[in-house]
Amino acid sequence: MLQFGRATSVAAWLFVAAGCTTTSAPIALEEMGSFHVGGRDVTISGRAVKEIVFSPGGVPAKVDPNGVYAVEQMYVQYFIPADRRGKVPLLLWHGGGLTGVSYETTPDGREGWLNWFLKKGWSVYNSDAVERGRSGWAMYPDIFPGEPVFLTKANPFERFRIGEGPGSWERKAVLPGNQFPMDAYDQFVKQAVPRWTTTDKPTIAAYTALVDKVCPCVIVVHSQAGLFGARVAEARPDKVKALVMVEPANGGSDGAKLRDVPVLAVYGDYIERDARWPKMRSIGYRYFDTIRQAGGSVDVVNLPQVGIRGNSHMVMMDRNSDQVAALIQKWLEEKGLYQ
Repeated sequence: MLQFGRATSVAAWLFVAAGCTTTSAPIALEEMGSFHVGGRDVTISGRAVKEIVFSPGGVPAKVDPNGVYAVEQMYVQYFIPADRRGKVPLLLWHGGGLTGVSYETTPDGREGWLNWFLKKGWSVYNSDAVERGRSGWAMYPDIFPGEPVFLTKANPFERFRIGEGPGSWERKAVLPGNQFPMDAYDQFVKQAVPRWTTTDKPTIAAYTALVDKVCPCVIVVHSQAGLFGARVAEARPDKVKALVMVEPANGGSDGAKLRDVPVLAVYGDYIERDARWPKMRSIGYRYFDTIRQAGGSVDVVNLPQVGIRGNSHMVMMDRNSDQVAALIQKWLEEKGLYQ
């Protein structure tokens, strides 16, 4: 299934894919910084006071775990280019078990999408979702219900359409023509962090607070963040000027609310031969249909059908990631969001 907007053709997408490079000139910034957004205070009581030695040979200190904790906040880093051409900022939201590092630098050391779009003149806001990276954990099960999920080195290889599926890690059986930089796979898995499956509500609340703080904007989501991006856009359709969904694992709950928010969905390669992704893509298609039925605009691009082949689930890290960035850039230009 391949769908385009009325003014878009396969030839046009192929042209975009060919002209994918960005300038090698230094990045000139007007401003950069960071902040935390969202979160709440939680009071813990009834715990025993502990005596802790924080460093070997140090003086013990009494630590009282009872009291008020700041939890469920989200870390955001922003970059404002000196020559702004994007009419609104781009917000980059990463996938499950990962952080904003996904967009910073590829595992093999190339510039990531953060720099790619920054060099094009977009203001970029890159975040670590609630519970991840510099956003920090909270105690569990006291505050975060349940336990975190940890991934083995084999898991992303077999589940992210890098290897040939279950059991392929031991054989290092990479899918033929795969664009993921396998020589840097060890570097990639060092990015993985624990994740919870019970924190969607505070994550959506923090992302909503970010949108309220910095938007109007374009939201770019990957994988797990498909759910977050869709739900936040449904809640703030006046602030979200476009939603770019890179292999979303899920959609929202009320697509009719996005009738005035143009949506681009991008899917990589090998989906038909995967055990999970045909169903996950079909979930996305059903959600997109509800947007269209309400009069909204959705463009769905399956990359192999426009000549961009070999993409794993980690599209922004693949060796042809600049081609996909150029495709997204062209779409944003067509939506009138670039000057």
